Amino acid sequence: MATLNTIPRPQSEILQAQEFRQHMGRISRQSTVFFAGTMFTAAAAYIFKVYLARVLGAEALGIYALGMTMVGFCGVFNGLGLPQSAVRFVSLYSATGQMDRLRAFLWRGAGMLLFSNLLLGAVMLLAGQWVAVSFYHTPLLSQYLYFFASIMLLGALTTFFGQVLAGYKDVTRRTVITNFIGSPLMMVLTVVLVMLGEGLRGYVVAQIVSALVVLVLLIAVIRKLTPAAARFSNTSLLGIDGEVLSFSAAVFGIGILEFLLTQSDKVLIGIYLNARQVGIYAVAAALVGFVPVALQSVNQIFSPTIADLYGRGERELLSRLFQTLTKWILGLTFPLATVMVVFARPLMRIFGQDFEAGWPILVIGALGQLVNCGVGSVGYLLLMSGNQRRLIKVQVCMAAMMVLLNMALVPIAGTIGAAVAAAFVNIGTNVWNLREVRASLGLSPYNRSYFQLLPAFLAVLIVTLALKMGFAGMRLQWAVALVASVLAYLVFLGIMLSCRLTADDDLIVKAIWSKIAAAFKRQKTVVLA
Repeated sequence: MATLNTIPRPQSEILQAQEFRQHMGRISRQSTVFFAGTMFTAAAAYIFKVYLARVLGAEALGIYALGMTMVGFCGVFNGLGLPQSAVRFVSLYSATGQMDRLRAFLWRGAGMLLFSNLLLGAVMLLAGQWVAVSFYHTPLLSQYLYFFASIMLLGALTTFFGQVLAGYKDVTRRTVITNFIGSPLMMVLTVVLVMLGEGLRGYVVAQIVSALVVLVLLIAVIRKLTPAAARFSNTSLLGIDGEVLSFSAAVFGIGILEFLLTQSDKVLIGIYLNARQVGIYAVAAALVGFVPVALQSVNQIFSPTIADLYGRGERELLSRLFQTLTKWILGLTFPLATVMVVFARPLMRIFGQDFEAGWPILVIGALGQLVNCGVGSVGYLLLMSGNQRRLIKVQVCMAAMMVLLNMALVPIAGTIGAAVAAAFVNIGTNVWNLREVRASLGLSPYNRSYFQLLPAFLAVLIVTLALKMGFAGMRLQWAVALVASVLAYLVFLGIMLSCRLTADDDLIVKAIWSKIAAAFKRQKTVVLA
């Protein structure tokens, strides 16, 4: 008679465990690459923004930020919902061997984007001067409209083809192209052109040139990954599938709402205040945008996985992935958010004395993003599981709230009022999305293993505050902040690794360490060679 220890596990349980390890390993490995690329870009971009702020000044950066709100508004319409559709349907058509549909989506999708962006570019050029003079009261903005129209066109195409690579589940090469090639190229070109006296014009020209290079490289990689039958065929080109159009229409609606959620604060600051205040706010908001880097890294590869698992009815496996990934997203975000909150003033001061006044924006925004990371990929869970109507409902209400709060707070409290509105809406949106995920999918990101985070969080907070108070008199506070960020992550990881990790957590740790070890091995090989 067999004992409990010798009773074989059910075959379905064994298969699910194997599939979990496969998905978690792929998500962890590719997310680590994306995270590394994003952190590289973030570190370089921080130094680069300091350079821009000191060379161009708050007003020039404000003009740029106002121009990008025009690009963002037109971008609501120019994408047609196709980039997000690429993540879902390129993956689906490739997996099911529907080469004709894949070919139709790639060719017709790119063609639709090209046509719509040329049309909207013409509209921007015709209406942009009125917007610059009468709406934003910044006549200098009209001089850069051709550049912003070009940025919009190239941005739409690079976003689409970047998402096609995500559909092919190859985030690694996309990260190399966009983060390790495109971003440094743009920065180098900007420095050269600014030194030649081109100023803000040099910055936007550098963006256009680097975007062209990125676009060419993305298309070259996609051509290799796309099966020959989906590249060329003697048969006529099919129309885009009705399901794609329906999904794209929903994403298109979401895009309109996201514009209101992400750009209405800058628009209203531009209306009620001036370009200088927009520049200060934009710099602080850009730093806040670095906080959810772990969440963004996971979303790049987790989103097609959601569609895959939900379509096959693997709810339990999806739940395990959701819980484990959210726990580590929150854990890896807390040290960065803590350092940004504690060292907000010196971090903003690096950009120049004019920008130091924006430190409360950084504090408020970082706290809001911490909540965003604490609920995980709830928006993508709704979108990729076919529950986009629930997502739209949330965003309609919160977009209206964003506009109303900004209209009420910006005239009274200026940029701080805009920051409060953005953080409040960010928190409200994510908490509501979490409720919708629980109601529609029966999933929750939380379990008892989250209690393991508390000692690590407390230690991170103590170390960061101790460094802040212990070196308060040091002139180079940015250096203290840099040391604090490194120590905060070392303390967090040290305490977490000393705990007894769950089997699911252990998979993430092993995947990350294997990627780090491989990187060191490659570096050693290069040095020895």
